[in-house]
Amino acid sequence: MCAACLPIGRSGSSHSPFPDTRCQQDPDCGKPMPPALSTTFLYNELYVYNIRKDSWTKVDIPSPPPRRCAHQAVVVPQGGGQLWVFGGEFASPSGEQFYHYKDLWVLHLATKTWEQVKSTGGPSGRSGHRMVAWKRQLILFGGFHESARDYIYYNDVYTFNLDTFTWSKLSPSGMGPTPRSGCQMSVTPQGIIIYGGYSKQRIKKDVDRGTQHADMFLLKPEDGREGKWVWTRMNPSGVKPTPRSGFSVAMAPNHQALLFGGVCDEEEEESLEGDFLNDLYFYDGSKNRWFAGHLKGPKSERRRRRRGKKEEPETAGQQAQGGAPEPQEVVQEVVAEDGTVVTIKQVLTTPGPVEQPPSEDEDGAEDASDPVVEPCPRSNAMLAVKHGVLYVYGGMFEAGDRQVTLSDLYCLDLHKMEEWKAVVETDPDAQEWLEESDSDEDSEVEGAEGGGEDEDHDGGDDSSEDSGAESRGVLAS
Repeated sequence: MCAACLPIGRSGSSHSPFPDTRCQQDPDCGKPMPPALSTTFLYNELYVYNIRKDSWTKVDIPSPPPRRCAHQAVVVPQGGGQLWVFGGEFASPSGEQFYHYKDLWVLHLATKTWEQVKSTGGPSGRSGHRMVAWKRQLILFGGFHESARDYIYYNDVYTFNLDTFTWSKLSPSGMGPTPRSGCQMSVTPQGIIIYGGYSKQRIKKDVDRGTQHADMFLLKPEDGREGKWVWTRMNPSGVKPTPRSGFSVAMAPNHQALLFGGVCDEEEEESLEGDFLNDLYFYDGSKNRWFAGHLKGPKSERRRRRRGKKEEPETAGQQAQGGAPEPQEVVQEVVAEDGTVVTIKQVLTTPGPVEQPPSEDEDGAEDASDPVVEPCPRSNAMLAVKHGVLYVYGGMFEAGDRQVTLSDLYCLDLHKMEEWKAVVETDPDAQEWLEESDSDEDSEVEGAEGGGEDEDHDGGDDSSEDSGAESRGVLAS
């Protein structure tokens, strides 16, 4: 795979499966970027990953939407395939310009043309919202808007009719979710599931408190009442995900919703520490049940384990002396151009019996039992499922006061659930560091490359000094 064709690391973009045999990702630009960043960069380029050829391709289409992150993108089959994009946010490199979008765009996949669809009565400018396709409609929920003066979280619901190109605001009956952004929104045979999310509220001057929601709701049309919807509070059973934000979702086979990764934040008044995750959960709407996604391991390992079970009566005494296999610690060091060294540590368990203890050699030589291949813990990764295979691209994690964006690509066969495969591994020399900049000398970049920033193009409805919580991502369009 050509390294020059790979999208560079990013988070806050979108990742959608094509109607045909490819998996499509809408992020970045492919221009070289320095490993050490003190500014924020957003993009509006389009990349396509061809599954069969195992190759990335940058697709240049004239007049794309302005650069953004924390938007939503949905693929529908109408008109030979369409990619719909709504909202998101823009931040200049220094963060001195920041605003939310309320524009709606469609990429016609058959003709490879962008079109801005102007329709009144739609949602206000926002980011962190969620949007799904329901029959011949787009359904949008929640999100947030932030300015220099204040912020607001939403729990409103809008529909966009794909036949008439008109917006409608719904007023579902029943008790619905509280305002939030970054939640799970998944279409199931039972209706539309809303799970989790994040919101914050001001508890005193200049002090905010964040909430990681862990509740679940079902939104569905009322029986026999066209255009009427109802909220129902859900209480699923099973092994539920731990509270978190920044997780990613996709639809798995058998109409199951899939949840991956995220971060569990521990907030104090003046500090924030995050525990990043790379676990996998499934929600079965037909049973209203969560369950954890456990991997079986490769077939060779399973055969080894079966042989081990047959030999247990003869070796029980030896195992009692040797004890259970200990977790293995995998250490990776990333060195930036400025000399900063960040150590990434993961504690991994091997799927089968460990025949040798982990090597203590300083060079980190592998032992007889290879480490488990899996995406490192992260938040805001991009997910897509195609032909029963889950693809996980990019995202970010924190190491001390550094934010590291990732450009790796992993896949997992959801039918077999055996092992992760690394399609593109993280290149330590291409790491992106994201930091807030205190410099007043950063160059400002125009936010609109294709749509403009003026009111005629719905480029944004606010400009402020502060960048939002999700402003460090990139455009997937």
